[in-house]
Amino acid sequence: MTNLTNYRILGISLLAVSLLVPVYVNSVNAQQVTINGAGATFPFPLIDTWRVEYQTVNPDVSLNYASIGSGGGVKQFLEKTVDFGATDAPLTETEFQQAGNAVHIPETIGSDVLAYNLPEVTTPLQLTGPVIADIFLGKIAKWDDPKIKELNPDVALPSEDIITVHRSDGSGTTFVFTDYLSKISPEWEQVVGKGKSVQWPVGIGAPGNEGVSASIKGTPYTIGYIELAYALTTGTNFASVQNKEGNFITPSFNSTMAAVSSAATTLPAGSQSWTNVTITDPPGADSYPISSFSYLLLYQELSTNPSIDEAKAKAIVDFIDWAVTDGQQFAEPLGYVPLPQSVVDINEETLRSLTFNGNPILTN
Repeated sequence: MTNLTNYRILGISLLAVSLLVPVYVNSVNAQQVTINGAGATFPFPLIDTWRVEYQTVNPDVSLNYASIGSGGGVKQFLEKTVDFGATDAPLTETEFQQAGNAVHIPETIGSDVLAYNLPEVTTPLQLTGPVIADIFLGKIAKWDDPKIKELNPDVALPSEDIITVHRSDGSGTTFVFTDYLSKISPEWEQVVGKGKSVQWPVGIGAPGNEGVSASIKGTPYTIGYIELAYALTTGTNFASVQNKEGNFITPSFNSTMAAVSSAATTLPAGSQSWTNVTITDPPGADSYPISSFSYLLLYQELSTNPSIDEAKAKAIVDFIDWAVTDGQQFAEPLGYVPLPQSVVDINEETLRSLTFNGNPILTN
């Protein structure tokens, strides 16, 4: 099975990747079909593993996926230049209205981690939400600031300037991070706010999760936010973060699953607005506070997109149906959390609602 280490060895860039390697899914009358998607870098390793693992299912359909960030994925979805979009941030109300008949399909769950490069420090750091906000606001500018030292009394912190690293592209990872900071810091909410792109008070930008990871690994005294899978792959140190219950939680499979369990029973139907869906800063003693869904975007009436014919519509739905059910077995080894059954049930209902020229695509 493909693992994340392979991406480092092969030097695959997540910035503007367009994979032309075949992915095989069921199609109509064994007709060759090419599916084009674009969007979030967050789920790319999982999507590419699905590509590899699904080759044995049916050799009739190839997949091109451009890992360009959630902002680009939403834009291309709305412009109908791709067959599906991928985003870690749900459509805004404006985007949802513009699309007309979009559906959100959660494909996996992950978490943002605070990754850092402190050459002198081997003990894992502990951070709170307000301290993280002040670091990215530029109010805490030194690693040995008293507020950081208070949280890490046994760590010999260097008297070095903090260099923050953020995403320079439209990013669902940014949306999740800024959504969290807006909840725990009134100043952040007022000064910066949340979104796929924001005006950063300080720091340097880099494109994609991979770009931020590389900047942190290559530059001492940096701190930035990346998806957990990328931190694990690159061996980057990351902090434990204090949750709503006051516990310092290390991001992991279990702590991310704990975070989503409290939200999974209150989700909307796939065809409704997901604008206000968030699982950051959740309750629960073991919940990691910066977790999120990652979504696939489709039109409920697939003929809305002129590039989709009946064969392609069938191929898209068959592949996604597999990805959100059998394909979930490949999530955990890559650092993602498989979808709870309650979310799978919502997805299955959404997929059954999809039509082409008014006719249901899934018939079972």
